[in-house]
Amino acid sequence: MLIRIKNAQAVRKDAVSFGYSKIKFEIAKLLERAGYAGQVERKGKKNAKLIEMRLLYGEDGAPKVSGARRVSKPSRRLYRGHREIYPLQGGLGISVYSTPKGLMTNKEAKRAKLGGEVLFEIW
Repeated sequence: MLIRIKNAQAVRKDAVSFGYSKIKFEIAKLLERAGYAGQVERKGKKNAKLIEMRLLYGEDGAPKVSGARRVSKPSRRLYRGHREIYPLQGGLGISVYSTPKGLMTNKEAKRAKLGGEVLFEIW
């Protein structure tokens, strides 16, 4: 999902779509809330469900997403407590955490004093 978003912005696409799952939809909504993505919609029914995400660009045509990196992987899970959460790229990027209260950005998790699994970083 992250690589599809990154690649679509690299070639200046208007929108990107990928397979639906609850976690992907929550991540897409979080990216929309954080200002890295435009409108997010669920399309299709039953087994043919897709998520369609509009992509955002700056006034100069530069993509909002210039990079993304998966942090926690199946081979190596990475967990951080709320005291270990730090700003990404000097505050220009976000980290997405899976906390007991749902998915949150690093700023939201720090404010709520919740730690969790670091899913990915995006800038």
